[in-house]
Amino acid sequence: MRLDGKVAIVTGGGSGFGEGIAKKFVAEGAKVLIADRDAANGERVAAALGANARALVIDVAKSTDVTRMLDAAQDLFGGLHILVNNAGVAHLPQPLEGLPEDDFDRIVSVNIKAIYLAAAQAVPRFKKQKSGVILNIASTAGVSPRPRLTWYNASKGWVITATRSMAVELAPFGIRVVALNPVAGETPLLKTFMGEDTPETRAKFLSTIPIGRFSTPEDLGNAACFLCSDEASMITGVAMEVDGGRCI
Repeated sequence: MRLDGKVAIVTGGGSGFGEGIAKKFVAEGAKVLIADRDAANGERVAAALGANARALVIDVAKSTDVTRMLDAAQDLFGGLHILVNNAGVAHLPQPLEGLPEDDFDRIVSVNIKAIYLAAAQAVPRFKKQKSGVILNIASTAGVSPRPRLTWYNASKGWVITATRSMAVELAPFGIRVVALNPVAGETPLLKTFMGEDTPETRAKFLSTIPIGRFSTPEDLGNAACFLCSDEASMITGVAMEVDGGRCI
């Protein structure tokens, strides 16, 4: 019960890595608000996790929705201790000059602006209580970028730099900021990263991961639980790779 008594928000918690994080947090004693734009998936996960999980439909790139999200955590569970910025989008592999502007704007809104909006509203609350953890889900793409995913890679590099800068600035207030860098996993984004989901494409992708498998939601949940628990009270500013050796 490493998160006993903690209240957490997990954006994009209705599927993939976010679902894995939400499940682990509840198993370790936390109360979790699953914030997702997909109402059906959010409710599905919340129902499976029981009374200590609730779902809320929001758009993480809208300030008014972020306000609703933070207020809901307070109203439903009495506070907030952990904010997990997990929601993210990608684009199909393609030459960097070919990405439509609308797709670029969507990546910036969800992968970058959403973290800014959540931090702008959560940090004052954390400062007031002199504690809090912000976990940003970045990617190995921000460390060891793959060709034809340039603008996605760049957005995740931003997340890593933002995490480190936030950590330095917020440490004096008792707030820790950390990140996880998963390699591609069995999530709804896998097909997007690969361009097509075929046995041949999977084999080629897996050949770049020394451990020989994709990241799983359980892998991310376990790592997130540690970083957000008091066991990691001396850890801030890290972007920990959960990648089976992909970035070595």
